[in-house]
Amino acid sequence: MPGPLDGLRVLELGGIGPGPHAAMILGDLGADVVRIDPPAPSAEVAEAARRNQLLRNRRSVVADLKNPADRERVLALVERADVLLEGFRPGVAERLGVGPQECHARNPRLVYGRMTGWGQDGPLAARAGHDINYLSVTGALSAIRRSGQPPTVPLNLVGDYGGGSMLLVIGVLAALWERERSGQGQVVDAAMLDGVTLLTQAIWNLRGRGAWHEEPESNVIDGGAPFYGVYECADGKYVAVGPLEREFFVELLTGLGLDPQTLPDQYDRSGWPRLREAIAAAIATRTRDEWAAVFDGRDACLTPVLEFSEAAAHPQIRARGTLVEVDGVLQAAPAPRFSRTPTALPRPPRRFGEDRESVLERGEW
Repeated sequence: MPGPLDGLRVLELGGIGPGPHAAMILGDLGADVVRIDPPAPSAEVAEAARRNQLLRNRRSVVADLKNPADRERVLALVERADVLLEGFRPGVAERLGVGPQECHARNPRLVYGRMTGWGQDGPLAARAGHDINYLSVTGALSAIRRSGQPPTVPLNLVGDYGGGSMLLVIGVLAALWERERSGQGQVVDAAMLDGVTLLTQAIWNLRGRGAWHEEPESNVIDGGAPFYGVYECADGKYVAVGPLEREFFVELLTGLGLDPQTLPDQYDRSGWPRLREAIAAAIATRTRDEWAAVFDGRDACLTPVLEFSEAAAHPQIRARGTLVEVDGVLQAAPAPRFSRTPTALPRPPRRFGEDRESVLERGEW
């Protein structure tokens, strides 16, 4: 694969969620990724891996780490790797004989990336959890809600990927940069708990200045402001509006056929209910796509709320090639973009264990 990480060797100990996503990103950017999975319990599991687009851009090896011979073969790969990624619960990699101590004994330059929910230490370190649990204890989940309603589940984007895989990738790249000076690898402890908290730093900033209110819909960006939210159109579909700046807000009102002079000031909280009512009534008079056409080319920060099935047809996504089709499967293109070392179209997932012989037996890595 071309890309800025061409020549980087990454060994991925198979898992789910943010770990594979992080390995996918590194592979997208040109790294040579080898994924190690335990033997599949069934043909159905193996076939599911073949269709899992998070497993694109890497080679697939099956190895039983509980088997001394297979473990030795994997450790031989560690000797040639730049990065190892694992997403087990704390202590599992050590019990399997592939923990940081064993791996650094073979390769002191190895960057050993660990992905967990709660982190490697603390009272919850060994406890099971998922994205929603890490959001719940950081305060983030509580802030994503409407008045009188329970918090809204924001898919698993915030914990697994925003606070998980992205944090792991940043940590790995930072450790690789430091290795250029020290010549030594190290362990990167990436926890979704930490990552979600880091993502909410802007909220902690507002809270520290007394500018964040914990009541739902009482802040500008949590749905409290009438100029930052989602409105229903005449056809039951929705548009998103977000003109935080005054000049964009005036453009929104003008496009909606509303006179700014007859409405409350944008940041006069006492006038927000009236302002919301006026905007909602105006938007309800036309369909989503009609409003998208009205605001095409206008700096009003109004956009249609699209389904996944509609996203590929959006002009900006189509122009950028943000979504690509590989083997008949529509998926996200590698990102970001690079001027000198551009990335290529992703390679589809390999058949489960397809590269065991070439990688483990013949050492072609």
